[in-house]
Amino acid sequence: MCFTAIAAVAQEKADIMVCYECKTPGIESNEVKRNMTLLANATKSKYFNDISLWTDSLNSTPEGKAKLDEIIRANCLVMHPDGYEYWDLTKGPVKKIYTYVFNDISSSMQTVYDEWADELYYYTEPLDEQTWEIVADSTTIVLGYECLMAKSDYHGRNWTAWFTTDIPLCFGPWKLRGLPGMVLKAEADGGFSFIATGLEKSDRIISPMYCKAEYSKTSRMKAQEEQEFFVNNQESILKAQNGGLVKITYSDENGNEISAPVYDAQKMSLEPDYKKKK
Repeated sequence: MCFTAIAAVAQEKADIMVCYECKTPGIESNEVKRNMTLLANATKSKYFNDISLWTDSLNSTPEGKAKLDEIIRANCLVMHPDGYEYWDLTKGPVKKIYTYVFNDISSSMQTVYDEWADELYYYTEPLDEQTWEIVADSTTIVLGYECLMAKSDYHGRNWTAWFTTDIPLCFGPWKLRGLPGMVLKAEADGGFSFIATGLEKSDRIISPMYCKAEYSKTSRMKAQEEQEFFVNNQESILKAQNGGLVKITYSDENGNEISAPVYDAQKMSLEPDYKKKK
């Protein structure tokens, strides 16, 4: 499959769909893997998790919400051998990933929706914040496509990306964009990576954000700061919300109680530059 030209028509529809495996360091030293999807055409892109998109689309209408509740109940309400029912949310299509990234070249803006500090927020940024240096003599093959290397220092991390000019769209996973071809692989210091696992032509709708009214506007820096504070102070926050009747404990693989893990932006944040803003 070779994309020689992609017309800028029917902008509400995608021309291509790319699936990525995303890896990030976890707060307890384990690697976190996520499956994400990118829909893109000549001027727009949308980066998301398909299960999250499906649940959000259902939750956007009363009828859909009732249907989703029915599906979750059928899959996740299970019977214990001792005869009582309990919820096992690992058995159903439960939303776990809140990240959405929209790019729109016509407005020169990027919009990010996510959950930070247990609250739903969104923020916008100009598309020209990311600049790349192409390393023309370095190539690799991803999904059969020859990809050129490019480097960028972006929001506190040193990114190396591989893009293919066979797909002349300037988008990629997460916020990585602005190259003369689709980004199919990217790595940053500290164990962050995106790798394309599937790619196909697509006419899926690049739908707007579902339930947008549920999201409050914030800034990127503020969202990152509030997330760090929330993770590192969860017990105190929950105590304040519940009259002090809360205790959070952590255990190792042998069941021994250990200290609460600490969120370290330099190790765990995709954009640790918020720690240096002062």
